[in-house]
Amino acid sequence: MKAIEIQGQKIGASYVPFVIAEMSGNHNQSLERALKIVEVAAKTGVHGLKIQTYTADTMTLDISEGEFFIDDPQSLWKGNSLYSLYQQAYTPWEWHMPIFARCKELGIIGFSTPFDATAVDFLESLDVPCYKIASFENTDLPLIRKVANTGKPMIISTGMATIGEIDETVRTAQESGCQDIILLKCTSSYPALPQNTNILTIPHLRDLFGTEVGLSDHTMGIGVSVASVALGATVIEKHFTLSRADGGVDSAFSMEPEEMQQLVIETERAWTSLGKISYGITESERKSLMFRRSLYISQNMKKGDMLTPENLRTVRPGLGLAPKYYDVLLGKTINQDVKMGTPVNWDILA
Repeated sequence: MKAIEIQGQKIGASYVPFVIAEMSGNHNQSLERALKIVEVAAKTGVHGLKIQTYTADTMTLDISEGEFFIDDPQSLWKGNSLYSLYQQAYTPWEWHMPIFARCKELGIIGFSTPFDATAVDFLESLDVPCYKIASFENTDLPLIRKVANTGKPMIISTGMATIGEIDETVRTAQESGCQDIILLKCTSSYPALPQNTNILTIPHLRDLFGTEVGLSDHTMGIGVSVASVALGATVIEKHFTLSRADGGVDSAFSMEPEEMQQLVIETERAWTSLGKISYGITESERKSLMFRRSLYISQNMKKGDMLTPENLRTVRPGLGLAPKYYDVLLGKTINQDVKMGTPVNWDILA
């Protein structure tokens, strides 16, 4: 599969996993904090930073009752209307340019998730290098077409989508001009639990759709993301904040700086460890061969003595005959005097 390239950063099985810090609403309506998030994210080693482009009016209707009100006791956002939640979480559009500029200055790729056609037009005016489609919008085919028409790479979260819906989305994107597609396995619950994450889907996604694959991870910690690399994930996306204690709409399931840095380090280690299918000794193991067990004389012996369990032992190091010859040698006599600690070889047999 040909690697996907975004602003010179190559994404694919032959390259270090592409790690994205998702700012979302963790700026807490402060541009100063948003820029600080960019700076700290860059120091952790992430490759990209993503924001979201919408307003409350482009997301929902200003209604505070019925299905427009969150009363689920298990929800992080219980007690908010959808409209008020998006008012709290949205990133002011006038902040996009300084945020992307700071990303460029610090050598990471800044981009966004658009939620409607006006957001795509706005992001095109800023010449973003790629687009992310959120799980809740992955069946919005008019939006998929609009983004695909830009011809830029698309990263699409697959949360809640059936195979048929993903197929429809991928075909729509391809037919509308996008050939560089990355599908992210995603569990659309916040936070997500490892037992609901089902990362075995990752290689299945790749095989079904022939795209790059990754993980949009809402679980706590880094274990699920690291494991996903072993299954072929080439992109990892995690929500990011300066400190969960600072609060914010997404802070409860967001990574802190030290955690994100560990994520970058450990996903690279996981990727490096994949290597190739390999058996037998590697070059790095060659010096360790001497620490295998082998056959040694364990008592001083005279010419003509017989090898017995008392004077023939399997020990380290590995300079004598292999242990598999132990039973063959028992009962044999030796043709010379030998000292305890002599490695056994065929030359000492009578």
